[in-house]
Amino acid sequence: MKTDERIVQAMAELLRVQGYAATGVKQLTEAAGAPTGSIYHHFKGGKREIATAALRSTGAAYIQLLPLLLDPYDDLAEGVEAAFAQAAEDLENTGWANMCPVGTVTGEIADAEPALREVAAEVFASWVEEGTRYLTGRGLSPDDARAATYALLSALEGAFILARGQRSREPLLAAGHATAAYVATLRKPAPLTP
Repeated sequence: MKTDERIVQAMAELLRVQGYAATGVKQLTEAAGAPTGSIYHHFKGGKREIATAALRSTGAAYIQLLPLLLDPYDDLAEGVEAAFAQAAEDLENTGWANMCPVGTVTGEIADAEPALREVAAEVFASWVEEGTRYLTGRGLSPDDARAATYALLSALEGAFILARGQRSREPLLAAGHATAAYVATLRKPAPLTP
């Protein structure tokens, strides 16, 4: 892996676990196994530029989980509930540290770092587009697919915060159950008649 990729990957991990403000350049270089000079060689904008790259790369990677988690299930609502249960297990197994770096950073810096908030907004918008496209392919109308994508993202990000704060799977399991129940109510589009 190239040095710049190691730096971005290390930043993504640090953002996920501890957020933006708590992540220092020295800690980042140690986590990436890179000399301090390489940070500014590859990223002239320093920490903010690296965080931007990390948010974009993790955002692109995380949306790829949607089909991986849901494709095994013929019943979409069943898949949604299983995905939340898997997230609960993952969160607990990582000592309550395995959160979404995009959500973590957004909650922390929405007003203090407008440039990073804008990047997070771009990532969220791409998730809504990709989620809508995926759920439309699974049989939901475009409007229902978009609403379901927002429901999934909102429930997941909120449940991560509650689960991490309470050190409990319960918020993720409850959010998964409620979101699955909502998805089950969505009607499939009527077949086109010639």
